[in-house]
Amino acid sequence: RQTHRRQFCNKNFLRSGNGQDSMPEAEATNAGTGDETAVAETSSNETKSKNRRHRKDKPWDHDGIDHWKIDEWKSEQLNGPLLEESSFATLFPKYREKYLKESWPTIRKELDKAGIKGELDLVEGSMTVRTTRKTSDPYIILKARDVIKLLARSVPAQQALKALEDGMFVDIIKIGNTVRNKERFVKRRQRLLGPNGSTLKAIELLSECYVMIQGNTVSAMGSHKGLKQVRRVVLDCMNNVHPIYNIKALMIKRELSKDPKLAQENWDRFLPKFKNKTVQRKKPAVQKEKKEYTPFPPAQTQSKLDKQLESGEYFATKEDKARKELQERVKRQLEARQAKDEDRASGFVAPKESKAEKLGQAGGLKNGQSKNSKKRQRDTEDSKSIIKKIRQDAEASKPAKAQSRTAADYLA
Repeated sequence: RQTHRRQFCNKNFLRSGNGQDSMPEAEATNAGTGDETAVAETSSNETKSKNRRHRKDKPWDHDGIDHWKIDEWKSEQLNGPLLEESSFATLFPKYREKYLKESWPTIRKELDKAGIKGELDLVEGSMTVRTTRKTSDPYIILKARDVIKLLARSVPAQQALKALEDGMFVDIIKIGNTVRNKERFVKRRQRLLGPNGSTLKAIELLSECYVMIQGNTVSAMGSHKGLKQVRRVVLDCMNNVHPIYNIKALMIKRELSKDPKLAQENWDRFLPKFKNKTVQRKKPAVQKEKKEYTPFPPAQTQSKLDKQLESGEYFATKEDKARKELQERVKRQLEARQAKDEDRASGFVAPKESKAEKLGQAGGLKNGQSKNSKKRQRDTEDSKSIIKKIRQDAEASKPAKAQSRTAADYLA
């Protein structure tokens, strides 16, 4: 490829007429020896793998270099002040106004040490940070931006100011849009805290990060590796994966990292594998009946004009319409009058007979005589017959002239 490219360039150069007589001897020799260099390069590329074919060796890069190490910034590395001013601003909620007002002198003092000017506007409810001519670190403005973000998310001032240190990074995870149902969102957010904040404490110890849950966000401070772990735990929890599973995996990884023999091996065989369980949900009390699927759309509802055309009313004259309206009005009046007459006549309808009266009539009782009255009458007749029999027995046993009072007389 290189030889063809050189030959093509030389041909165009000669055709243009610029280098017909002025072509140096060195280029001619290079053009002649191009085949040898191409053969050497192709032979070396064949020995390399396909992925590393076009990569060149970097003598300054070796295995002993820690690519994650952040060198300390020194003010001598910047010759003069920054050419332009950079600034960042963020709003804060009203309930943070009192705390920020009290702690702002301390915050401003720490920002001044880093060469950053901080402003607190209580009218608009905003915090602003901007670079000055004393700013020696060009990246410190981004760290100051993270500080005011943490202050707006209810992080204490002493903790938020640690973000200005080297090796300390900030990640604000938004969880408000992950779950639609508010009750479900509150339950899953509570899982991150755990009973008495135990789950949150475990996440902080394993990831070596500071975590603050407030409203619809989770603020985290720490190293890049720890922030990645915190973000994964938080998002999995909001997607209905309990934090205990991720905490268990982090604990195992922490123990495996202490063994130098397993540093270059795959840890998947040591990590637990959890299966998704399908839990039966409660069936609703009122189940909607599924309609049969039809590929055809539903029929279009008729408009008022369509109904008039179908009934022929659209083509009727004004006189016909007036006559029809009169007939309908008279019909409504007749129906209303009939309902009124029925209501009036309901007061003259005889009441319904009771059950006892119906039974009395069926048993041969007189009109208006109940079953109890018939029983009472039967009892009196029996008592009279008994008295009569006692009298007859008394008269037969004693002489007729004796006129002493008998027990039957007393009973009578």
